[in-house]
Amino acid sequence: MTHELEILGLEAVEISLNINNISYTLKLEPRVTLLDAIREKLGLMGTKKACDRGECGACTVLVDNRRINSCMTLAVMHIGSKITTIEGLAQDGKLHPMQTAFITHDAFQCGYCTSGQIVSAVGMILEELPKSEEEIREKMSGNLCRCGAYPNIIAAIQDVLEETENAAI
Repeated sequence: MTHELEILGLEAVEISLNINNISYTLKLEPRVTLLDAIREKLGLMGTKKACDRGECGACTVLVDNRRINSCMTLAVMHIGSKITTIEGLAQDGKLHPMQTAFITHDAFQCGYCTSGQIVSAVGMILEELPKSEEEIREKMSGNLCRCGAYPNIIAAIQDVLEETENAAI
């Protein structure tokens, strides 16, 4: 597959993004991050803006089933990609098993990091099933919880891994 490099100026350009299986056409400046497009242009507020430097993971989304920090990438870079936010995990009014497990295990306190934690956990499973608690901790290390809900987050992830044959989307 060959991609042509298009040089963009500062003027807004029209782009199409597939977010949560819905195609959106947006007019954005090329320097707009994926996070800002999701939150400010589309009003999907589940993906959080926290550090804005890719250090905390609150802005984690899935792009083609891989975890990324949406604050560190430009929206124009994801034309043609399948983007999934926390809002896109639930299907037909039913929560994703990871969302249910986070509720069951009380895997949040203030809740600010929760959407990034859940999306990252789903992405981790899509990328490669972790084989141990230590591997879960390592693979989730890019998502910070200032409240320290880590034991419950790990328990929720382990619950999904144990009880769900296919925990992915």
